[in-house]
Amino acid sequence: MFRDTSAQDRVVERASFWKRRRLPIAIALLIVIGIVMLAPGLARLWSAEKSVSASRLSIATVERGRFVRDIAAEGRVVAAVSPTLYAAAAGTVSFEITAGHDVAQGEVLGTIESPELESELAQERSALQAMTVDYRRAQLDARQKALVADETLEKARIDRNAAATEQARTQKAFDLGVIPEIEVMRTQAALDKAEVAYKHAQSDRGLQSEGLAFEVDAKRLARDRQALLVKDLDRKVDLLSLHSPVSGQVGQLLVAERAYVAKDTPLLTVVDLSALEVELKVPESFARDLAVGMPAEIRGSGREFTGEVGAVSPEVVSGEVTARVRFTGDAPQGLRQNQRLSVRVLLDARDDVLMVARGPFLESGGGNSGYVVQGDIAERRVIHTGAASIDKVEVLDGLQVGERIVISGSDNFDGAQRVVISR
Repeated sequence: MFRDTSAQDRVVERASFWKRRRLPIAIALLIVIGIVMLAPGLARLWSAEKSVSASRLSIATVERGRFVRDIAAEGRVVAAVSPTLYAAAAGTVSFEITAGHDVAQGEVLGTIESPELESELAQERSALQAMTVDYRRAQLDARQKALVADETLEKARIDRNAAATEQARTQKAFDLGVIPEIEVMRTQAALDKAEVAYKHAQSDRGLQSEGLAFEVDAKRLARDRQALLVKDLDRKVDLLSLHSPVSGQVGQLLVAERAYVAKDTPLLTVVDLSALEVELKVPESFARDLAVGMPAEIRGSGREFTGEVGAVSPEVVSGEVTARVRFTGDAPQGLRQNQRLSVRVLLDARDDVLMVARGPFLESGGGNSGYVVQGDIAERRVIHTGAASIDKVEVLDGLQVGERIVISGSDNFDGAQRVVISR
């Protein structure tokens, strides 16, 4: 007989349901837990309207601290007093100094040879002398004519007195019956004639005095006018000698030695190194905050100086405004015209101010909105900003310390409310 396999069989017990399904159940449970944990993030991702790469964004953290608002710019040294000397007349220029020469106020820097002006001065002086002689002759003539008029008036007065005496004598004789009445009438007529002649002599004397005074005044005024002309020419001739208006250094010689120049041609400049200022260009957006008297720090050549804003131009040129910063305290030594210096003007300084780094978001959002970053989501939020400095902007409302905000331009966000930041 053949043997079967019954001796080799073994009874196996059936496993429970939990033991048979525990691996699939565990996997399913893990999947459910993962879905529950990722659901909020996925919901936020699904709610985002746009996705932008993080490499294209700049993100800054909101902080609280000391807020310093200032303006930093490069400036150049200029002289507050830098007069230019001009040619008072056409002529040939001759200098006695060179550029960079130290000069004192009133020192002769050069001369202009102008034969035409000197000849004109000589002619006008001669004319002045002639007019002076005419004026004196008019005075002499006036005195002579006054004497003649006085003599005429005196004769008329004597004639009137004589006629009055004769009339009185004939009247007494008539009263005594010595002479006829006709003689009284004749002497009375002679007296009336003498009275009229005397009055006319008085009038002529007054009119002649006024006429002579007018003639003398006309000669005097002509003489005075000529004297003023000569004085002006004297002034112009004196200006042919070029005197330094200030103490300092000769800046530039604007014409060549022995050159012939026309009237009012610029000849040279003198720089007053005791009154230096720094001229700088300020962007128009910051210029409205500048005011005269604001403190400034000036650095250059390894040295630091203090100063203050001395002037701000009211004109905008190419988006910039020109400002002048003057040095305070002792005048700095060793600086030169047009030397470059860095200037920092302090506009405002406050402690305990909520602020964030400045960026293009300030212009794109008008300072009224920004994108706050939470994880991988940037959400648009209404904010309010205040004063801005070179690298910081004051936050008035809408942000808290520690929050992160996109400070780069948000043009790629297209105004979306929520944006995904992809890594």
